[in-house]
Amino acid sequence: MASSLRNSLLAVLVLGFLSGEIQAQTRVRGTISAADGKAITVNGEKILLGEKTEIVFTQPIALAEIKPGDFLGVTSVRQADGKLVAYEVRRFPKPLNPGHRPFDGRADQTMTNAAVDATVSAADGRELTMAYPGGSQKISVPENASISTLVPGTREQLVPGAPVSLTHDADRVAQRIQVGPRK
Repeated sequence: MASSLRNSLLAVLVLGFLSGEIQAQTRVRGTISAADGKAITVNGEKILLGEKTEIVFTQPIALAEIKPGDFLGVTSVRQADGKLVAYEVRRFPKPLNPGHRPFDGRADQTMTNAAVDATVSAADGRELTMAYPGGSQKISVPENASISTLVPGTREQLVPGAPVSLTHDADRVAQRIQVGPRK
């Protein structure tokens, strides 16, 4: 009995400690409007750059550079007929969170993280077949979709006009920033 009570008390203490260590992250997407090397402003929100802020750059590539076996993150919109149409295709250096799920809280938007099973040029455009444990998706890739590979980035790439997708903690310190070429 005493050992059960002691284990319960220990579990409560550990969970209390962990809840203080785990902070909720907030996602922000937009274009940098100001940058000074210590912070960036996106959508009117000042985000601090910390010592541990990870920066990755979305290096543009051609769809032809994507081969079967490559691991991609594809953000798509589900059309009324159920067809998925990509607007962002990112080649990752290693598999990351494989699967297919709703994205950004919208019923019509999805994220598919999976390996390329096949690429096809069809009469109505280009199509990727993506395979992940437990399923697969066929995704149409229009000519205007953003296609890139993720490479290590630098603070020098965080300039006004550059698009970003980032996460920050409760103190508004960026955890990870994905930045693209200035538009």
